[in-house]
Amino acid sequence: MTEELESVKATLENEKQRADDAVRKFEETQESLEDKKKKLEETEKKGQQLQESLTRMEEKCNNLESENKVLRQQAVSMAPNKFLSGRSRSILQRGSESGHLAVDARSNLDLHSLSMNHRDPSEVEDKPQKSLNEKQQENQELLIRCIVQHLGFQGNRPITACIIYKCLLQWRSFEVERTSVFDRIIQTIGHAIETQDNNNTLAYWLSNASTLLLLLQRTLKASGAAGMAPQRRRSSSATLFGRMTQSFRGAPQGVNLAMINGAAGGGADTLRQVEAKYPALLFKQQLTAYVEKIYGMIRDNLKKEISPLLGLCIQAPRTSRASLVKGASRSVANTAAQQTLIAHWEGIVKSLTNFLNTLNSNSVPSFLVRKVFTQIFSFINVQLFNSLLLRRECCSFSNGEYVKAGLSELEHWCYKATDEYAGSSWDELKHIRQAIGFLVIHQKPKKTLDEISHDLCPVLSIQQLYRISTMYWDDKYGTHSVSPDVIANMRVLMTEDSNNAVSNSFLLDDDSSIPFSVDDLSKSMKRFDIADIEPPPLIRENSGFSFLLPVTD
Repeated sequence: MTEELESVKATLENEKQRADDAVRKFEETQESLEDKKKKLEETEKKGQQLQESLTRMEEKCNNLESENKVLRQQAVSMAPNKFLSGRSRSILQRGSESGHLAVDARSNLDLHSLSMNHRDPSEVEDKPQKSLNEKQQENQELLIRCIVQHLGFQGNRPITACIIYKCLLQWRSFEVERTSVFDRIIQTIGHAIETQDNNNTLAYWLSNASTLLLLLQRTLKASGAAGMAPQRRRSSSATLFGRMTQSFRGAPQGVNLAMINGAAGGGADTLRQVEAKYPALLFKQQLTAYVEKIYGMIRDNLKKEISPLLGLCIQAPRTSRASLVKGASRSVANTAAQQTLIAHWEGIVKSLTNFLNTLNSNSVPSFLVRKVFTQIFSFINVQLFNSLLLRRECCSFSNGEYVKAGLSELEHWCYKATDEYAGSSWDELKHIRQAIGFLVIHQKPKKTLDEISHDLCPVLSIQQLYRISTMYWDDKYGTHSVSPDVIANMRVLMTEDSNNAVSNSFLLDDDSSIPFSVDDLSKSMKRFDIADIEPPPLIRENSGFSFLLPVTD
């Protein structure tokens, strides 16, 4: 009987063990299925993102191809035009003698010169008038004199950009084969930003240049016929009356403008895009280059301002560090030491705040503001992290506490700046944050490599983890770094990765590229109405700029 009971018990134990094994396998299978499901969802998400990126790239390629086609046509046509210039002159002279080309020559002097006042043809013949080209030159000169001034903003809209755009649109400058107005605008911007350390001026022109570029991006479209000779496109628009009638169509899609010059006062309307000729497309490219240049100047100025402070932020001052080691950091007597500890970080926060205020006061698009600070925080991450890995004296427990306290100051700044302006700046500090997290964590010898590489420091490479682990020293509690087994496992993994040139470097590189395209900028900025922009006093009373006056009901 006893033997039978023992046998039954053994059987039950076996069945229980088998049941436990089955449950464990089921749980493992379930976990594996969940992981596969998660990976599948991530793969589908990445596939969708890739498809969207591919679609955007195709759109960009089509736009670039259209613009390049116009530029190529212009380049090809320049040599023959020079070769035939003598012949064209002789034809024009012969035509003038016979009187057949007099009207066409005059009407083609400047296709974007407009007169909104009705004139009787007999008055034009009887009274000597300035040529349309001369009048247009005077208007251009007045525009340049106007935009040299600091015109400010109206409802967060840069007045200079809006005035330039409305004038170019009214004068049909985008649609002519030759004009000097674009060069003069570009020269004005270039002269204004010669003082590279004046951040207020740089921010002002970044705001205006980016807004003007946005308007051009939503207005101009390259046309296959845009680079052809003017005579191929001759129509009623080649006459003064034709140009006047077409001027009432000239507002672009997506940009709200009151009907030009106050005529047909129906408020704002959304109209067609403009087929741009070579000068307009070149102007857009030059403006793009200036937006990128000014953006880079502002970013680099901020880098220069905070760089000296970053060198002081990676290592705690000796007196303050000594106080921390003694455990007296929270005592009243250590208040001065705490102030010294945080002073350098507060200097960085002050610089960030001043730059943010400068950008906001000049209505720089929030998209560009986010890009600036995202790159600045990436720069901070690179400088602090590389210094940490290169200097053993920085890899101590108390120094980790010092840097952690400073990073909390930056986190608080991001919170106050809000996502609208700070964006993902805090995430850019992930390397230094995780490295500092390793320095200040307790019981390092009990941590496994899997816990360190996946839970504590997932973004750090094995080379970086090995560097920190071997350089770490506890100047506060006298504890040890990770276990010898973890160090040995790190060495094995580094040996396996030795053929990978990228993984051999444990330092980070600073990215000084321009992190956006014109298309990104255009999509990020909200559409706005420029019809109610008040013209500056210099041109408000000039009849040649009456089209700038807001339309009144």
